[in-house]
Amino acid sequence: MAISNKLLNPGEKVIIDTRTHVKALLWPLVCLVVLLAVGTYSEVSLDNRTFKWVIWAVLAVGIVWFVLKPLVMWATATYTFTDRRLITRSGVIVRRGHDMPLARISDIAYEFGPIDRLLGCGTLVISDASTHGQIELHDIPQVEDVQRKVNELLLQSHGTPGGHEGV
Repeated sequence: MAISNKLLNPGEKVIIDTRTHVKALLWPLVCLVVLLAVGTYSEVSLDNRTFKWVIWAVLAVGIVWFVLKPLVMWATATYTFTDRRLITRSGVIVRRGHDMPLARISDIAYEFGPIDRLLGCGTLVISDASTHGQIELHDIPQVEDVQRKVNELLLQSHGTPGGHEGV
């Protein structure tokens, strides 16, 4: 899962490297079970062999679209905090990336609901002072720990001595 060293500047160290929580794969798993159940039902209950092949072809397209596509998107998306910046990367064919220097981050917060608390994940909300506003990183595992580590990084990068903020 680690980000490629060629994306790092000389002397830059990776502090946090994560991806979306595995809960993002729950709906694709449910879709896979439903699609396979439909295929099995058609195999057992239908006599027309051609119609069975059509159903399996449609199910194969559904599996690619509703199961494999989300799985590949989940596997290729990473969120990395280095000692200098936030790096986000996603996509396979069309690769998307966003880099934000830590110096531009003005606030970092997290949000999570009851299900997120049960699963130990949440949304990390990163605000900067630019016109872009906020970046939301959804379903980050151990979001509270990540937020705490990023706050420590921000204090170090802004040169604020620990324990004396605002005094």
